[in-house]
Amino acid sequence: MLDESLLDAPDALARADRRDLLRGAAEAGARVRTAARHATEAGITDLKPEGRPRAVLVAGPGTAATCVADLIAALAGASAPVTRIHPTGVAPAPGALRWTLPGWAGSVDLLLIATADGSEPGLALLAEQAYRRGCTVVAVAPLRSPLREAVHGVHGLVVPMASAPHGEYDAETSAAGPGTLWALFTPLLALLDRVGLVTAPAEALQSVADRLDRTAERCGPAIATYSNPAKTLAAELADSLPLIWTEGDAAGPVGRRFAAVLAELSGRPALAAALPEALPAHGGLLAGAFAAGADPDDFFRDRVDESEPLHARVVLLRDRPTGGLSAAPAARELALGHDTAISELEPEEGSTLESLAELLAVTDFAAVYLSLASTAGA
Repeated sequence: MLDESLLDAPDALARADRRDLLRGAAEAGARVRTAARHATEAGITDLKPEGRPRAVLVAGPGTAATCVADLIAALAGASAPVTRIHPTGVAPAPGALRWTLPGWAGSVDLLLIATADGSEPGLALLAEQAYRRGCTVVAVAPLRSPLREAVHGVHGLVVPMASAPHGEYDAETSAAGPGTLWALFTPLLALLDRVGLVTAPAEALQSVADRLDRTAERCGPAIATYSNPAKTLAAELADSLPLIWTEGDAAGPVGRRFAAVLAELSGRPALAAALPEALPAHGGLLAGAFAAGADPDDFFRDRVDESEPLHARVVLLRDRPTGGLSAAPAARELALGHDTAISELEPEEGSTLESLAELLAVTDFAAVYLSLASTAGA
């Protein structure tokens, strides 16, 4: 159950936030500025590449690396294929994970390694394998980590991961935290700008940091629920199965991250899909056991000690749709035709990077509020 009263009690939220999740969300803009400075100091902005890579490979553990790969793929578009190298192993522990280059990878390809840990032997082995194949290797990792030395040893480039402005957070949540995502993602944006795969010059990264700051002001714990989009979304998703429907290049990876972070931070299931395919894919959920009025059992049974059933709720995340055509009207018609409530998020005007940053910030704050209020109400 969600304790909605906690959402408008900043002091109580602070006491419940033992993992400093809210601070991590609030400091995302500062992490972007620090990470951009680290990228410059590492020499990324002075690079003079001879041409674009044929393909981009992304490796790293956890939610942050998954989202980094997804975001890069969305931003690169048709400029180059982007492939995430999924780890294998017997456990999700740094010493157990292994990564292997695809057979086709070679001297015209770029390997990006993103990790908030840096102690994974499997990533060091991957860097050595890439060196033997002739791949260019660039890593973002903590300043003092074994991976840093390993990448230097194969003549790769390492950018120190931007640390939190006021100390590190709980390691258990670092992979899902918004600060970690931007600390890993920002230097790679600067690199991909230099090689011509995305447009992310220094002034664009500054605009992203500014948008993250403004969104944090709107979504912070001191702002009441009625005027706080993240708290409003958290309250609307209480006791529901979120069906996250996305439209636009920036919205797709944000929706998939939102579903992952909801599961990782607050233990809540969620499904994400892009419009218009989301309508047939999730339509059955609106008419089945998760429908708003579904009650397959006896109406007269005693429900005093039973938890409320989950009902589907559509979360419509929208950026500018491709070609100006939108499936949003059809999505609303389908949901409302099944008496299913809808939450909608659409960013303010700005670049694709700014839109992406705003959607990420609001959904990250919402996931944190759901986690804190659910824990307190348990």
